[in-house]
Amino acid sequence: MLKSLHGKPYLAFDFGAESGRAVLAHLQSGILTTEEVHRFPNEPVEYGGALHWDVARLWVEVRKALARLGEVELAGIGVDAWGVDYALLGERGELIENPYHYRDRRTEGIMEEVLKKVGKEEIYNATGIQFMPINTLYQLFAAQRHTPKLLEAARHLLTIPDLFHYWLTGNAVCEFTNATTTQMVDPVKRAWAVGLMQRLELPAHLPAPIVEPGSILGTLLPDIAGHSSLAGTSVIAPACHDTGSAVAAISARDSTAFLCSGTWSLLGTELDSPVITPDALRLNFTNEGGVNGTTRLLKNVMGLWMLQGCRQSWTAQGHSYDYRELIELAAGETSFRHLIDPDDDSFLRPPDMLTAIDKFCTRTHQSVPQEPGAYVRAVLESLAFKYRFVLRNLEHVCGKHIEQIRIIGGGSKNRLLNQLTADATGRRVLAGPAEATALGNVAIQILATGGAASLQEVRAIVDRSFPTEVFEPLETDKWDQHAERFEQYCGSIYA
Repeated sequence: MLKSLHGKPYLAFDFGAESGRAVLAHLQSGILTTEEVHRFPNEPVEYGGALHWDVARLWVEVRKALARLGEVELAGIGVDAWGVDYALLGERGELIENPYHYRDRRTEGIMEEVLKKVGKEEIYNATGIQFMPINTLYQLFAAQRHTPKLLEAARHLLTIPDLFHYWLTGNAVCEFTNATTTQMVDPVKRAWAVGLMQRLELPAHLPAPIVEPGSILGTLLPDIAGHSSLAGTSVIAPACHDTGSAVAAISARDSTAFLCSGTWSLLGTELDSPVITPDALRLNFTNEGGVNGTTRLLKNVMGLWMLQGCRQSWTAQGHSYDYRELIELAAGETSFRHLIDPDDDSFLRPPDMLTAIDKFCTRTHQSVPQEPGAYVRAVLESLAFKYRFVLRNLEHVCGKHIEQIRIIGGGSKNRLLNQLTADATGRRVLAGPAEATALGNVAIQILATGGAASLQEVRAIVDRSFPTEVFEPLETDKWDQHAERFEQYCGSIYA
């Protein structure tokens, strides 16, 4: 087995919207290698008319992963996951209910009600976070309305990765980068926006204390470690938001933007301080917490969720396609026949994604796709167009010219989308690493345990260990011809 600088590997738990995995990482002679030791599905459960995450099942998988390690001594363990969703703990530290899934319908219309009580400018000035109906702020407001007694019984609110850190250590805290996705954190003071929560009559005492990424939260509880070699293992908070971890793995500053490509697409750049301006508010940019005091100025785009939804629809019809097959079909289709706005509300939680695309095309006086390849081409080209417009708005808001885009995450393996993104934006694309989230998780653990002296050093380790693939822009003039048409289909305002 390869050894890290301390002779011990690191373990990263990375929970995504479709699956979770445990990744063992070894550092030797300045090169990082990874080994996936356990992968498992992450399937939401629906009951009582509501959609929840099955966190108890995920905890079983965490225990399985630890058991599979055998007699390995670890330098650290860290968990990252998606943002906005939360868990409530009762007076004995017990989980009060299965956490709601951000696609549950209880938040429909809630954001509008909140904005009647407190204006957009006040909320944005207090938090710097973009307005999305899935944000914790609106979920908590909905909970206050629908289940007030349940909230009264709660003693702590944790985000999803914090819940697993609590179960591993018994220490209830909220890590900063994931806490910012709640739209309830002051990004300048790096503390809970208590005043905003009180204005909305939300229980401001509930969120657990905030800690910075890289904090050592404690050691593995004895009943989990048992008498194995895991006893005494440090549990370390990485950038617990998966995008925060992904960006921690790479350098995306100054003239470079990052594009985390997965279920969601997150396009932005790393800055030293938040940008909370009228333009940033108007264009709905978000200032999420980063590592080492940084801010990730970015915008959420729907992402490959649409492609996942199409695939589910075909599977329900009895046609099973893998992603590689679908990309090959899309590559052979005619360009620009069907364009859709990935951020249209109709694509957030449709009963059937194909029908939602058909309805959008009909509503915008376009022909409806007929073949699977045409649907996939429509999704990928529309994402690339969206990236083009978001990139230009990003340059406007941060006052910097972006020369290249670093695509990371699972979507970076989609070579067709990478090329379309280069073509649409007219910028060079550097694709990879696909495992950026787990690598960033490990990178912060390495920093926390003294395995590297600086963020720059640990990022250089990742770059050496996982080379990128370059995509140069081609035929950008064709995209220019259809850009105005795409913009007309979008309900958003562009700079």
